Amino acid sequence: MRRNGHGAQAIRATREDRFFYLVVNIFVGIFTLIILIPLINIVASSFSSPSAVSSGKVLLWPVDLSLAGYEAVFENKLIGTAYLNTFFYTVAGTLINISMTMFAAYPLARRNVPFKGVFMFLFTFTMLFSGGTIPNYMLMIDLGLINSRWAMLLPGAISVYNMIIARTFIQSIPEELYEAASIDGCSDFRYFFTMVIPLSVTLLSVLTLYYAVGHWNAYFDAFLYLSDRNLYPLQIVLREILIANTINANEVVDDLTMSAKQGMADLIKYSLIIVSSLPVLVLYPFVKKYFLKGVMIGALKG
Repeated sequence: MRRNGHGAQAIRATREDRFFYLVVNIFVGIFTLIILIPLINIVASSFSSPSAVSSGKVLLWPVDLSLAGYEAVFENKLIGTAYLNTFFYTVAGTLINISMTMFAAYPLARRNVPFKGVFMFLFTFTMLFSGGTIPNYMLMIDLGLINSRWAMLLPGAISVYNMIIARTFIQSIPEELYEAASIDGCSDFRYFFTMVIPLSVTLLSVLTLYYAVGHWNAYFDAFLYLSDRNLYPLQIVLREILIANTINANEVVDDLTMSAKQGMADLIKYSLIIVSSLPVLVLYPFVKKYFLKGVMIGALKG
């Protein structure tokens, strides 16, 4: 009886586990569909005709296959320059961000650094208080950064939130490793580059994604500080394309023309979403495996 009882109990536990996993998989599947269906609809709409989009015929597959939306986007002469500018801002800005973040996080993670608490207070103070838009603009004028590429790179050179994550991650590296390296005559500079950086690949991958996405989607700083159209990032040019195709009711003389313009405006919106999001979507799979691990290690320890 005991054996049967134990056997029955083991069988019940297995069935309960299977039922639990089934319920979890169902919820995950539903949640995935909730996210995936709108994305598929956006892609399908971007490859459909304006009339099909405006009439709501598109669901999960293109209707009246057309590239009119992409043609309207890439007809803009600044789109190529804007793409190159955004790639430059993203790559250069991310390199600056990662360098500044790690250079600030490493000394604040060391136990023997004097006035470490004061420096941490100054960093965290900036998370709660800032001068505001107008003082920041006046500062940029005084620094001579208005209408220059540096205006897109220097104001957000470091994120205090990401620096705290990096500091906590570095604190999780055993102190004995530094002691052993210092006994062998290793300097802090060498220890940072030969020990800390190689051990922080997971963290660096996550921070790179954070910073790169932020630079790729940067809009407000460019809107404030740039007036030279040759320096515009992609988001500003896409905004101009969207505004240029916005319907002005005073200029429309009949319902047919208004319907055609509305369909084209809707189609361009979907095309702009794909054009602006595709590079980030391509980048994400390469850092996906590091994403959760890096954030959890940096957030929970220390």
